Amino acid sequence: MVAIKNSEKVPTKLRPLFEAVVELTDRFCAEHLNDEYAQLSRRATAALSRKRPSPLERGRTDTWACGIVYALGSVNFLFDVSQEPYMNATDLCAGFGVGKSTGAAKSKAVRKALDLFQLHPDWCLPSMQAENPLTWMLTVNDIVVDMRYMPLEVQQIAYEKGLIPYIPGE
Repeated sequence: MVAIKNSEKVPTKLRPLFEAVVELTDRFCAEHLNDEYAQLSRRATAALSRKRPSPLERGRTDTWACGIVYALGSVNFLFDVSQEPYMNATDLCAGFGVGKSTGAAKSKAVRKALDLFQLHPDWCLPSMQAENPLTWMLTVNDIVVDMRYMPLEVQQIAYEKGLIPYIPGE
């Protein structure tokens, strides 16, 4: 049985489905990627479980697991050979026993359901947050600013409001 954290709360009816998908993503991420991908995959699976109706109720768990990791890989440049970790889409899909076109289609469904895009601040790997410009861009007085270059007092307010993940330089 998979331990569920607060960010992974799912409706009781969907808990078995959530656990089945997470078992696959956890195993895949442990063997091929890292714990950051495993944690994001859990959060994404939980978010999909809470959708009304949940898309996870339609389709196989292996295809959803593949689609979730594929979508998060797209957000975090997993398919870019210059990144670490790196994996190509064909190998990722094969690791789940899923065809590449099926994995890509499920990835598209996940990206659409969760409104994902590259460098999405909420779905970026924690190790990439510091270098993700979208994490730090906020609108202050109708002007988009990079919080890394704002005065410390402004950074502290943004941090306290949960708008930035940490105070740069501290």
